[in-house]
Amino acid sequence: MREANAQLVIAALSAQDLQAAAERALIQQKNILALVAHELRNPLTPISMIAGRLARVPSAELPRMQSLIEGQVQHMSRLVEDLLDVSRASTGKLRLDCKILNIVPIIERAIEACTPSMLAQKLHFTSQVPEEQFMINGDSIRLTQILGNILGNAIKYTPPGGIVRLSVTLERNLLVLSVIDTGIGISAQALPFIFDPFVQDVHAVGFNGAGLGIGLTVVRELVEAHGGTVIGMSDGDGLGSEFVVTLPLAQ
Repeated sequence: MREANAQLVIAALSAQDLQAAAERALIQQKNILALVAHELRNPLTPISMIAGRLARVPSAELPRMQSLIEGQVQHMSRLVEDLLDVSRASTGKLRLDCKILNIVPIIERAIEACTPSMLAQKLHFTSQVPEEQFMINGDSIRLTQILGNILGNAIKYTPPGGIVRLSVTLERNLLVLSVIDTGIGISAQALPFIFDPFVQDVHAVGFNGAGLGIGLTVVRELVEAHGGTVIGMSDGDGLGSEFVVTLPLAQ
């Protein structure tokens, strides 16, 4: 009887733990859905306002209105694509169109795409990219996405006048890409979880609340799908950060 009672107590405690875990998961799911809805709703407000004014806007203003709408639509598209990539990775459906390619032009295109944002932020950008070819077995679109996400984070969380540095080096049979910034840094509490989905450092949200906290999750999944690794480092709040991606060179 004593043994049976002990087993009943253990079972009851286990059931309580399972119920508490389920309740926490439900709360987290609700918070994530609210976050996603909020981020997808934000671009709709300017689109709706512009749509309501189109009939009364002078023809000279139409190109600017078109540009504003396109920018918001692109923002929504990036959010949806990131969400889909996280879903594909979690279900094993993430696919790459890999071929042997020179990664240097891809790096240069990613830098070019991020240059307008860096100029708008008055950031000082430097890059060290060797001129020789570095052949990678990879998906050109996904490789551009990896570097674009990392550079985009550096730009997003570096105050005006700050510094962003990109360097590309070789270590044996590995290509090493490093992005260093003098931005707001990452707290010690958040650092171990920065690649987890929907995780955002508290002081980062206060600095720039935009985004879902899945950009780095997508980076990790894409890098690992290419057989590489990615790590993030920071000495703490206000001390900048560094992200290092290693990718195997094509044999």
